[in-house]
Amino acid sequence: MRTLGEQPAVRNVDVVRRPGAASGVGAAAGVGTAGLPAADVPWSEELQGRTVVVKCGGSTLEDPALRRSFAQDVVELWQAGLHPVVVHGGGPQISSMLDRLALEVRFEAGMRVTTPEAMDVVRMVLTGQVQRDLVGAINAHGPFAVGMSGEDAHTLTAVRRPAWVDGRPVDIGLVGDIVDVAPDTVRNLLAGGRIPVVSPVARGADGQVYNVNADLAASALAVALGADRLVMLTDVPGLYADWPRSTEVIPRLTAEELETLLPGLAGGMLPKMEGCLRAVRSGVGRVHVLDGRTPHAVLRGVLTEENPGTTVLPDEARDATRDTTRDSTQDITRDIARGVAPAVVPHEEETPA
Repeated sequence: MRTLGEQPAVRNVDVVRRPGAASGVGAAAGVGTAGLPAADVPWSEELQGRTVVVKCGGSTLEDPALRRSFAQDVVELWQAGLHPVVVHGGGPQISSMLDRLALEVRFEAGMRVTTPEAMDVVRMVLTGQVQRDLVGAINAHGPFAVGMSGEDAHTLTAVRRPAWVDGRPVDIGLVGDIVDVAPDTVRNLLAGGRIPVVSPVARGADGQVYNVNADLAASALAVALGADRLVMLTDVPGLYADWPRSTEVIPRLTAEELETLLPGLAGGMLPKMEGCLRAVRSGVGRVHVLDGRTPHAVLRGVLTEENPGTTVLPDEARDATRDTTRDSTQDITRDIARGVAPAVVPHEEETPA
């Protein structure tokens, strides 16, 4: 059993916790993974030494209880021999600060319109407030988390992102799309037994600093790290199949099926699912879109079979999705293509950063 003070190897974990053994977090909290008794903590040798990138939205981090639960989950992943990397948003906190400063809060195409004045606020809030709170919550269990920005060591490089609304180009300001990731700094932190906590701010080749959607930042980082899993926490149950006529969630779908649905998305769900598609098309094993309002959602999604959200799989996993759920998804996508049913439409979810 690895204790909280020991450091894991990045590729090959030489000391592993045996099935049923409680971690330091579980023992301290009186529960094990996903709220189970410590003796029933799930175990997966398949994921030993694998990297898992977890994106957590600002709406989840606003709630102190959910923030503590999330921090416990991240440390439990570390305890189980995985290598978690956290990318966080901070939309509600940024909007609150902009309101206090009497600066405009506006969104277009699912992105925050980011003026130079707003960019200063984004950097201040993400790295100076939200990240500090999250790092502190994780480090309540030991000296694990290290905060960093995508600007640090040129980890994330971005270009200005174009946007369109109803077929027309719109100016969303200093919003970036990632074009390059230099993951060595993150890898070095993992090799040292740390848990990187990354703010989605990126530098342009010209020195301009950009606000990057946290979902897209997490996706790009997961690809660059060769992550086995990407977890997207949001504040809806998953990807709805036929909103607003139904709250049925699509449990799983392939990249091809998601690509069919993508044009019908808008709001905050658009960049989220765009990030999911990019990830699985670029080598990430699978992506889980989970309801971050549920305590221990990360552990339920990664270490157990309990995954009430939406899982996106690579196209080669098509056979694994051949069940009644997939048939239903195919019916929806065919109807959308024929114009006889609405596309998956935006549902209210967390405020983008």
